[in-house]
Amino acid sequence: MDDTHYTAETGTETRFINREASLLAFNRRVLAMAERPNVPLLERLKFLCISSSNMDEFFEVRLAGILELTRNPSARTIPDGLHPADAIRLLHAQAHELVARQYQVLNEQLIPALAQQDIHFLRRSRWTDEQKAWLHDYFRDNLQPVLTPLGLDPSHPFPRVHNKALHFLVSLSGHDAFGGSTNLAVVRVPRSLPRIIELPSTLGGSGKSFVFLSSILHAYVDELFNGMTVNACHQFRVTRNTNLFVDEEEVDDVATALEGELFHRDYGDPIRLEVSDTCPDNMVRYLLDEFGLGSDALYQVAGPVNLPRLSAVPNLASRPDLEYPPFQPAALRAGSTTPQRHPSTQRKARVDLFALVRQSDILLHHPYQSFAPVTDFLRQAATDPNVLAIRMTLYRTGENSAIIDALEHAARNGKEVTVIAEVRARFDEDNNIRQAARLHEASAHVVYGVVGLKTHAKMVLVVRREADGLKRYVHLGTGNYHQITTRFYTDFGLLTANEAIGRDVARIFQQLTSLGTTEGLEVLLQSPFTLHSGMIERIERETSHAAAGRRGRIIAKMNGLQEPGVIEALYAASAAGVEIDLIVRGICCLRAGVPGLSENIRVRSVLGRFLEHHRVFYFGNNGNPELYLASADWMKRNLLGRVETCFPIRDHALFERVYNEGLDIYLRDNTGAFNLLSDDTYVPVSPGGEEPFCAQEWLMEKYSS
Repeated sequence: MDDTHYTAETGTETRFINREASLLAFNRRVLAMAERPNVPLLERLKFLCISSSNMDEFFEVRLAGILELTRNPSARTIPDGLHPADAIRLLHAQAHELVARQYQVLNEQLIPALAQQDIHFLRRSRWTDEQKAWLHDYFRDNLQPVLTPLGLDPSHPFPRVHNKALHFLVSLSGHDAFGGSTNLAVVRVPRSLPRIIELPSTLGGSGKSFVFLSSILHAYVDELFNGMTVNACHQFRVTRNTNLFVDEEEVDDVATALEGELFHRDYGDPIRLEVSDTCPDNMVRYLLDEFGLGSDALYQVAGPVNLPRLSAVPNLASRPDLEYPPFQPAALRAGSTTPQRHPSTQRKARVDLFALVRQSDILLHHPYQSFAPVTDFLRQAATDPNVLAIRMTLYRTGENSAIIDALEHAARNGKEVTVIAEVRARFDEDNNIRQAARLHEASAHVVYGVVGLKTHAKMVLVVRREADGLKRYVHLGTGNYHQITTRFYTDFGLLTANEAIGRDVARIFQQLTSLGTTEGLEVLLQSPFTLHSGMIERIERETSHAAAGRRGRIIAKMNGLQEPGVIEALYAASAAGVEIDLIVRGICCLRAGVPGLSENIRVRSVLGRFLEHHRVFYFGNNGNPELYLASADWMKRNLLGRVETCFPIRDHALFERVYNEGLDIYLRDNTGAFNLLSDDTYVPVSPGGEEPFCAQEWLMEKYSS
């Protein structure tokens, strides 16, 4: 698209980028990281796996959701206005191109580069006699006992195929053991089996040699069909709709209803069929007919159909020289409110977090700074005799969570523990239900959020008896209370004893448990009530400043930007002359740099070793700037369909830290950044004649000193 001049009367389809198309563009940027020679080789392989895993979720969630809309003749995708059928055709075309590129990167770049590093993927045609003997034994000892070949005939219909499970369609000839004629069979490979098999060093040479499980099965599948002839064997994989359907208005217990629905997730409607590119047309047509899919849903690939399982290779390869060097986050020392490095051999003194937070607010920047102060905060609260109550939201926590341990300990110690557990956190539902049940058994109060709204806010409230009365201590964050993701998601967290923030957080918890209305919040903004309008009011304030000849300035960092009202407010601000920089990692439906629409808006996406996840919003306000951190992106679901919190940073030193570490350095990044152009494409930013600058490396260096 050229730089046509757009007016306010222009149709919505030109004012917004399709949400799912923008998601595919993000996956292209992730894949681009797999092509960069300056990224360590095994990290490039990880980026390839991430892009492929993202594509799985794209089909089973996003495209599945649009397919559901096709049942409504008047439906339109929001906010771009495309009819669902048109959107599906557009997205399949783009997805085919992206998937083809993934396999090009694997076959033409990564596998040859790995071979140069003595890491080999051995094709069947190149197995030595010794390797064949070992792999044959492996098949008989480890695969054959757990594989169930299913011959297809009137008594044995096509089996139920699990979502994303590896299967093989086998063409047969001859007669079976009962004198019948079976032409086809299906072999399902259990998820418990590894997809990558490492050969012993005595067979693979000086380096590492791997064989795909699919290659082993291809080689010896005939042993599953004694007395018959195997004519062909082809792998396939079906992606299904994994959206859960629970009518919360019609059930008595959301958690119990979800438990029942989780069983059926593996058997939702088929969305995509992946087959090897060597699969003949007649077998492809048979599979498409069996799953009721059209040709646009067919993805024929030049390699294994389950690329995400290649993520096992870096650990198996044991080559730290081909990965990012280890990074140890800074720890919080006694007597300091700033996490710092300390020698690993030094015994860490116990930090009295309540005393430190009374002294001043503590800002934590993960993963550069340790998440331990958050878990320590809860551990201390669990054992402190002066702590009376703990309240917390849980969206994602992971298994074997120290957070859950601390809450359980607190409840068993007689503290009043209240947990708002979100059992609808996608793909974490089962774990969250189990963790909630564990807390319930410890006599904690467990509430499953609000009907129709996910509770996505990240809040902890501790009420403590002190000499001058009850005092509230609060943690607010931009990310989840998940000890694994805090190692590679970038997020801010604030520990504070600020009285206004404490009162606001207490009001929100009371609202979530009692479902009653609350008085107006003093300093926090909250979805679904004031966050959307609060953001638009602040954008419009910048617009008014610019219209009056003053400087208007907005800088915002988030994971996604899609909500039409916010986008339209940004367009109006741009037209008034407000200078706007948006750092949006993933989905961005706003069109940037379009004359007459958004010429003062610049959008960039920054990728790197860590997943950019914090949400930071800066408004210049004519020299009296405001800075907010939030659990919410500028997406419709976050601003209008979830419980979210957005909190100001008012301490001057912390304000400067958040501005510098969360915004400024990302605008300076010229190694991991991609700029969104007016034709809706992203182009990588290069240093050119400037010094290379990477925001994440700058932060690692800052917290390594």
